[in-house]
Parts: sequence; C-alpha cells; structure tokens
Amino acid sequence: MGIIEVKDLVYEYIRRDEEGNVEGITTAVDDVNLDIAQGDFVAILGHNGSGKSTLAKHLNAILYPAEGTVWVDGKDTKQDQYLWDIRQTAGMVFQNPDNQIIGQMVEEDVGFGPENMGVPTKEIWERVEESLKAVGMYEFRKSSPNKLSGGQKQRVSIAGVIAMHPKCIILDEPTAMLDPKGRKEVIRAVRALNDVERITVILITHYMEEVIYADRVYVMDKGKITLQGTPREVFSEVDRLRDLRLDVPQVTVLAHELRKEGFPIPRGILTKQEFREAIDQCRQML
Repeated sequence: MGIIEVKDLVYEYIRRDEEGNVEGITTAVDDVNLDIAQGDFVAILGHNGSGKSTLAKHLNAILYPAEGTVWVDGKDTKQDQYLWDIRQTAGMVFQNPDNQIIGQMVEEDVGFGPENMGVPTKEIWERVEESLKAVGMYEFRKSSPNKLSGGQKQRVSIAGVIAMHPKCIILDEPTAMLDPKGRKEVIRAVRALNDVERITVILITHYMEEVIYADRVYVMDKGKITLQGTPREVFSEVDRLRDLRLDVPQVTVLAHELRKEGFPIPRGILTKQEFREAIDQCRQML
C-alpha cells in the first residue's frame, strides 16, 4: 500500500431547498482509484467542475467518502481516531494563501502548526528555519506577510505545512490566483521539496505546463479519471485534452500540428528544448 490509496471512491453533493428537502444530487467524484507511493510527484488535472478539488479534500480527511475508502499512510480516513495522524501525514495547501496565513510575522506563521502539535520551542525554531530555507523565504522571516507578493505568500503557506514534517503535501490549485512569475516560484519550490526532501507531492491544477515534471498525471472529467500516464503519454493525446477543455502548451500543440503535416517529430513534446532538438533532427533528415 502506498502513502495514499483510494479505492472505488464516490462522493456526492446533495442540494436541499429551504425546508431541507432534497432537490438534487451531483456526483462530484465517481469511482476513482489511486495508488500513490512515498516520494512520488503526482499531478491531477481537470477543468473547473471536474471533481479534482473534491478529490483533493478526501486526501487529508476534509471530506469523507460516500462510497469506497481512502487510506493515508495505511489509515482509513473514515476512522475518527486517525484524523490527527492523517492531517499530520498529509498537509494541505489551498489556492488562496491569505486564507492560511494568520501570523503577524512570517516566522510566527510558519511556527504556528508545530506549536499546536506540542513541538518543543527549540525544535519549532529549527523547523521554521529549515522550512523557510526549503522554499527560499528565509530572508523574509521577519517580514509581515501583508507586504509579500502572492507567490511569496504561497511559499510561506507551503513552509508552514513543511514545518509540521508531513510525508505528503497536497496542493489544491496553489497557483490559481498568482501571476506567471508567482506560479513559477511556487512550482520551483514544490519540485525542490520532492527532489531533495523526497516529500510526496500531489498537485491539483488546470495549468498543463505545471505537470511536465510529474512522475504520473491523472486527468479528471465529470468526476472520473479519464486519462492517466506519464506526462509524455498524457501530452501525446492533444486532441483528447482539447476535448476535455484543457489548455495544451503551445509548444506541444505546434509539435502536434507539424507531426500531422508529416514531419517526423516525436509524440508528447514537453519543452521548448525538446522541440528545438526535434526540429534539428528533422533538418538533418531532410
């Protein structure tokens, strides 16, 4: 069993009128299965309303399955006695950092989680230092969060989760409210945590360019996983991704269109460097 295992997960939102009568039921997650190993970098893609954020909230027991089971580090999320352990194992970062930052100073905010866990004061400050260094925010430790950019605030939020020493971090659209520079800052920090610290990362996003370094990608639509594989395998399905209303990176689309015109370009081009190399090979063959 991996650090996260999801089996036959179903979750439904029930709509009620003012008198409490059921008006309708929407199945947000429909028979989803996942098995994520410790140290993996997994991306879950999908347009708005695809069910990806609802799935994310099951991975640290914010929501409970209507059907099926979710295990976090071997613990069933429906068992109340495991809730604290699950929340420590799988930390959550949401899309709006302002909803997670509560301290008047960056280092105070990052130390809030370990303090609530009863970590000794000396160790709290050690964790604050290592966490802020891990996301490149140590020099801002005495700053007010209100004076930081969106990307910097999100990195502070991630540091606050890291300080609790989770085995896994779930990021629910952490760059949705950021500009391109802020998005790059956050994704760079997340990749470093996975590469260096071997923290399991589950990234929920609809930005395709953020997932090219993932070990595995799952694409959701109407509550189901409709496509999965390595980034290269998923990006090879350009037409299908378009049908799912996902924006495909321009370099991938360009390579796809050239391939359809008969150019011998490999499927699943992910980066500009790969595209340049493919074009150079085409020139040599012509």
